[in-house]
Amino acid sequence: MEALDLARSVVEALEDRKAENIVLLDIRDVAIFADYFVICSGTSNRMLRALTDAARDKAKEAQDKRILVEGEPQDGWLLADFGDVVLHVFSEDQREFYKLEELWSEGKVLLHVQ
Repeated sequence: MEALDLARSVVEALEDRKAENIVLLDIRDVAIFADYFVICSGTSNRMLRALTDAARDKAKEAQDKRILVEGEPQDGWLLADFGDVVLHVFSEDQREFYKLEELWSEGKVLLHVQ
């Protein structure tokens, strides 16, 4: 599966689980470790875990690869590494604090679902 198709399937899984403020960011021209970031927010620790699990399950269907997940819901930031696609699931406070969209502003926003 192409990286962009994988990123879109992750976004779809997040939408199905009611993630908030989903951004698909093309970082191919500014990073060597990944092609795309998917960034979203959740409203509770339980939701952060559910969003991460749904995206991981969707990615497992698409690729037969080990998927690494870092962080805990109570930290307010979970990261799932799908290879060319990296998912960042934030609490609202942590997303505002880290401002990844600003940090990676040289990337191209391909999709923004509010």
